[in-house]
Amino acid sequence: MNSLGIDRAPGATRVVVAMSGGVDSSVVAGLLHEEGYEVVGVTLQLYDDGAARGKTRACCAGQDIHDARRVADHLGIRHYVLDYQSRFRESVIDDFAATYLRGETPIPCVRCNQTVKFRDLLATARDLGAAALATGHYVRRLSGVEGPELHRAVDRSRDQSYFLFATTPAQLEYLRFPLGERRKSETREIAARLGLGVSAKPDSQDICFVPNGSHADVVRRLHPEANAPGDIVGLDGAVLGRHQGIVHYTVGQRRGLGIGGGAALYVVRLEPETRRVVVGPSEALLTGDLTISEVNWIGAQVGEEACVGEVEVKVRSAHMPVSARVQPLGGGRAKVILDQPESGVAPGQACVMYRGDRVVGGGWIERADVVLAA
Repeated sequence: MNSLGIDRAPGATRVVVAMSGGVDSSVVAGLLHEEGYEVVGVTLQLYDDGAARGKTRACCAGQDIHDARRVADHLGIRHYVLDYQSRFRESVIDDFAATYLRGETPIPCVRCNQTVKFRDLLATARDLGAAALATGHYVRRLSGVEGPELHRAVDRSRDQSYFLFATTPAQLEYLRFPLGERRKSETREIAARLGLGVSAKPDSQDICFVPNGSHADVVRRLHPEANAPGDIVGLDGAVLGRHQGIVHYTVGQRRGLGIGGGAALYVVRLEPETRRVVVGPSEALLTGDLTISEVNWIGAQVGEEACVGEVEVKVRSAHMPVSARVQPLGGGRAKVILDQPESGVAPGQACVMYRGDRVVGGGWIERADVVLAA
């Protein structure tokens, strides 16, 4: 059994590495090559190369493709660049814009992992005859009694398990995450030791296809009607101001409301049908129950009955897990009852369920019931 848990020698094991051009995936390729695996690097071009020029904290276009190719050349491994722009536009960018138009807050990185990377790229890796697809995500894949399990990374500051909740058990069988047991500082040290040339490269933080950090520009380009003005109203319906499109607002937002004076107000909800932005005090953001859809279970025995009951949930990537109970509703939906109210729960975000370090499932937040009635 080799280090990837595959029953053959590394030299007889072909592995496709998803190389984004950053330090993490470059180190994965370097480590596996060093161990003697037959490594094939694959880089996806996901959006217009012109939009990537001058961006140093994005990925999957422009300079990053060049960096991935340079690392592959240095290692002496095969490397392919695949044009996935049309797939990415349909599965991620169009969904991103449509989600904002519905008054929700999307997470395009989850959709990208769910579709383009762990569906389309995984299929390509199989076509290339690879025994596994390895990525630079900070998450652990551990062997359990009933099969592979998804666990949080050792380096909690880098943990990406929240963004991988939609990974199916079948995909998890094929995926490998060599950095899950390492810390970011160690990854950079390895990159320097291997002479990869990206050891000091900044991490990608921006949404890759959003120029200048303005998501509204992307939505307006696809849906000009997103500029439609409307009212900013209080919880009682009183008009407090005007806005130039609900696409500029997200639940929990305080800055940029354009309604000065008085106590601090926050965006409580968005009403796309009436084009209203509803604002209120901070306590109006407290949520006790929420409904999630497109639920993906990664239980010991895959299925709803194995995963329900007492769990901890994260309702935002930066939030700490909190205790909750889960009740399946059927049709891929579930109700999550929080033990203590959470603030800023937004439709369109993900609710990810944990038992200890292990991810047991997750879904998209469809509805959040506030404690303070509007």
